[in-house]
Amino acid sequence: MYQYTEFDRQFVHQRAAQFRDQLERWQKGRLHEDEFRPLRLQNGWYVQRYAPMLRVAVPYGELSSKQLRVLARIAREYDEPEAEVYRKAIETQGLLGSHKLPTHYAHFTTRQNVQYNWIPLAKSADVMDLLASVDMHGIQTSGNCIRNITSDERAGIAVDEIADPRPFAEIMRQWSTLHPEFAFLPRKFKIAITGATEDRAATGWHDVGLHVVKNEAGDIGFRVQVGGGMGRTPIIGTVLREFLPWQQIMNYLEAVIRVYNRYGRRDNIYKARIKILVKAEGQRYIDDVEAEYKQILEHDGAPHTITQEEFDRVAASFVPPTLATRVLQSAEKTDAELRAHAADDVMFARWLARNVDAHKNPALRAVTLSFKRLKQAPGDASGDQLDTIAELADRFSAGEARVTHDQNVVLPWVHAEDLHALWLAARAAGFASANVQLLTDMIACPGGDFCALANARSIPIAEAITERYQDLDELDDLGEIDLHISGCINSCGHHHSGHIGILGVDKDGKEWYQVTLGGSDGSVLSGAPQAGKVVGPSFSAAEVPGVIEAVLTTYRDTRANGETFIDTLRRVGHDPFKAAANGARFKVEEAA
Repeated sequence: MYQYTEFDRQFVHQRAAQFRDQLERWQKGRLHEDEFRPLRLQNGWYVQRYAPMLRVAVPYGELSSKQLRVLARIAREYDEPEAEVYRKAIETQGLLGSHKLPTHYAHFTTRQNVQYNWIPLAKSADVMDLLASVDMHGIQTSGNCIRNITSDERAGIAVDEIADPRPFAEIMRQWSTLHPEFAFLPRKFKIAITGATEDRAATGWHDVGLHVVKNEAGDIGFRVQVGGGMGRTPIIGTVLREFLPWQQIMNYLEAVIRVYNRYGRRDNIYKARIKILVKAEGQRYIDDVEAEYKQILEHDGAPHTITQEEFDRVAASFVPPTLATRVLQSAEKTDAELRAHAADDVMFARWLARNVDAHKNPALRAVTLSFKRLKQAPGDASGDQLDTIAELADRFSAGEARVTHDQNVVLPWVHAEDLHALWLAARAAGFASANVQLLTDMIACPGGDFCALANARSIPIAEAITERYQDLDELDDLGEIDLHISGCINSCGHHHSGHIGILGVDKDGKEWYQVTLGGSDGSVLSGAPQAGKVVGPSFSAAEVPGVIEAVLTTYRDTRANGETFIDTLRRVGHDPFKAAANGARFKVEEAA
């Protein structure tokens, strides 16, 4: 993972000190709320439904065990609201029929960040100091600026990787952090980058999506997509360049964002994202970007051209970890032992098949720890659980873990011969569910339990579906299905890209849920990225589990041998699934 330089470290500490000064001036009334708000936002501090929420940046999803232990400490010591704040929150939730508002937790997000829901602003500067002590921060995790740059959680280790995208992402991070021209864009701006043949970073759904490619001559470059996004208007990014030489990516990004900054809508928050500009202007936007790019190259001196020297400087900070010195047994012996353990325990066999992936180094594996289980929201981790991840990372993964786009955690440096021991330890910790990419490995935002923007709660819906589908035999029979849940149209749960998407909506002050089918994030399983289609009017919360069951029963009844849910849906069309979903609605009404 990236090793901070002294400059990096000094920068983050200075930023934490600056925030403390801003906080203290606000507390003393010397800084008006309207002045303080953008400052706290660009350091990751929101004010949500009941309390402040902190978003911590995790570039490329990489976390050291040392960082995990500090995140655990923050969960234990700081993620606790004042008593009166919590009492009022519980009372309000009680009106919705829910009294579950866990504290002392961190939450892994779909953009590889970590969030806390209860830290009082009075303690925020202390938390920023703690984060800085382990090279972490919340800089630009909010506000109308370039946000945390995300990537494939297998970056640098994937067997299908064309080139490691992390050095490029780090160059972009350094360029975009506190960029004076792009600090107040029309709206937030998100960049995703992948270096593998398979897109595991959902690049098509981002304001800018970058995919490392090779041209016919074997040169490395980028396929550049611009204008993707979810929200009220789900749009897949437009390809501006099929191949851009890697040395020019920063000059080209400068042109893309300059044109957006110049012409993006600032009069309407719902039309302010770059996707609206690209859709509205079409070729004219592309022509303006090309003209700006030409200006940067020919008249500005191409100031952001990445030289080989600069690339090598940054890439040198991504040194593979020093694995513990050991006498490794042969691959044949390791495989034989794993087969024997798998024959003795079907749960271990399932875990090997579901949670373990190949590695660029044949002696190693990438292992997913599942954070989808009963009684906890998808992606939630307590302080003790964060400490446990740190222990597993130290013991099995050279002290490194990675947050995934799907709200799980990957250990990227596991020796194949340690897989059984890791499974035993993960099982004891509750992280060994063999459900990766199955129905219960769902994405869900915090929803109306915490978010001030949400129209409905996501977590109770996720829990109800998880509780219904606990039989691993049934889950294996259903196969790989992407289920995504959002509490509002802002789409933090990426419902548009789910094979099955669930969106919380408000009808007459009550929680209802819209169901979509056929979405895709761009992975090999899902095919080209696209938004799901709505199956009909929204459903009540009580109806949703039955609707999901009806949809899945239709899949079972119509699938061909070995066919996945998404393939069956595309082959037979939406109509049978829509009829089944609406049939479930009628049954609930008749029963009532």
